[in-house]
Amino acid sequence: MTGTTIRRKPTLCVVICAYTCDRWDDTLAAVASVRSQTTAADEIVVVVDHNADLFSRLRTALPDVTVVENRHRRGLSGGKDTGVEVTSSDVVAFLDDDAVAHPDWLRHFRDAYADDSIVGVGGTTLPLWETARPRWFPEEFDWVLGCTFTGREPGPVRNLLGGNASFRREVFSVAGGFPSHIGRTSAQRRPLGCEETEFCIRVSQHRPDWTYVFEPRAVIWHRVGAERERFAYFRSRCFAEGLSKAEVTRSVGVADGLSAERKYTTHTLTRGVARGLGEALRGDRTGIERSGAIAVGLLSTAAGYARGGVPLRRRHAMNGSE
Repeated sequence: MTGTTIRRKPTLCVVICAYTCDRWDDTLAAVASVRSQTTAADEIVVVVDHNADLFSRLRTALPDVTVVENRHRRGLSGGKDTGVEVTSSDVVAFLDDDAVAHPDWLRHFRDAYADDSIVGVGGTTLPLWETARPRWFPEEFDWVLGCTFTGREPGPVRNLLGGNASFRREVFSVAGGFPSHIGRTSAQRRPLGCEETEFCIRVSQHRPDWTYVFEPRAVIWHRVGAERERFAYFRSRCFAEGLSKAEVTRSVGVADGLSAERKYTTHTLTRGVARGLGEALRGDRTGIERSGAIAVGLLSTAAGYARGGVPLRRRHAMNGSE
């Protein structure tokens, strides 16, 4: 007689980090989308980043939701770490405060944890434009908006995108929390990021047998305000990404820190430029604009990386390492 082991479905909580009253309606919409899931969250937590007025207002407006203040250093990383600490579910899912989730979002997250080696699952983040996608804006650079970019394939990935991601609780006991020296803070004007990239790589360096998975059916929509539709924002965000990548490589090393970026540059961006030029030759003049934007985005990111690497090179020189 053969026995059958029934795998218990993991419990899930959702953590939403908020920092400004300017996103009041967005934050309430994010919470409402979690309440409407076909697979109910076992816990819903909103973490407020050092904003007493917002904390008070949300506690009043959301009596059925756990609203707490960030216990750590100001910023997204501290907020996420607080969310992990105040919850107890098997899987912790993160949703941006200016995003809304498809009703089956959590169901697809839960079902993707098919075996114990899968410790993180991320989903598709689609841009919700305030007006419309600018004709020059290449889909290969949707990461500028915190969205899923062209070229990201289903299955195992090096890292998840932080605004639409989930992790088994044990990963936080292996490598600690999110990095406070890399992630965004509510006081920063330049939109730095990559805290989830550094976190995922650091966990993998401790446990190379663990896997992160991209599940494209776990969909959310991320609001893109009119200010993010400007080319100046595009350039600035690309430069900031380069700065962030420099911080990541300082933390986890160049080989791991840039492994996915090399393939993205040589394959995804090269194909994007060729496609845009081909569209231009067929009479679509916006194709050349998108190809140009890819080139500008790549150069801006490289410039940010070079700028961010200056302190590291200086420190090596002082130590006689160069």
